Amino acid sequence: MHHGSCLCGDIRFQVEGDLNPPDACHCSQCRKSSGHFWASTDVAKSALHIESEESLVWYASSERVRRGFCRHCGSSLFWDPIHRDKIAVAMGAFEAPTQTSLHMHIFVADKGDYYDIADDLPQNQQ
Repeated sequence: MHHGSCLCGDIRFQVEGDLNPPDACHCSQCRKSSGHFWASTDVAKSALHIESEESLVWYASSERVRRGFCRHCGSSLFWDPIHRDKIAVAMGAFEAPTQTSLHMHIFVADKGDYYDIADDLPQNQQ
C-alpha cells in the first residue's frame, strides 16, 4: 500500500500494490499544469482509493482526459484518461519510499528550452 496527499493534506489517497515505474512527460500541457515536467505512475483505477474528495477538482484538458488537482493548494495529482481503466498519479504526491524509479521520458520533442535531460533513460519524441 502506498499513501499520498496534496500539499495542504486536504486530499489523501492510497494505491494498492506495487507502483509501476514512472515516466516523465515533457509535453506542454504537463509542463504548464505542473510547472515543470510531470512524473507519474499509471495505476489501475480500482487500486486507487481517494480518502477525501471534497477538495478534489477536475479540469477537462481535452475531450478524452481530465486532470485532478486540489482546489485549496493547487497540487496537480491525477491525469485521468476517461475511457481507460488506468489513471496516472503524480509521483511527487507519494510518501517515501515509493520503491520504484523513473524509467523513461516521453514527449521530449516538446520539452522546455530551459533544461536538459541529463540521464541515460530512453527518450520518446512523442
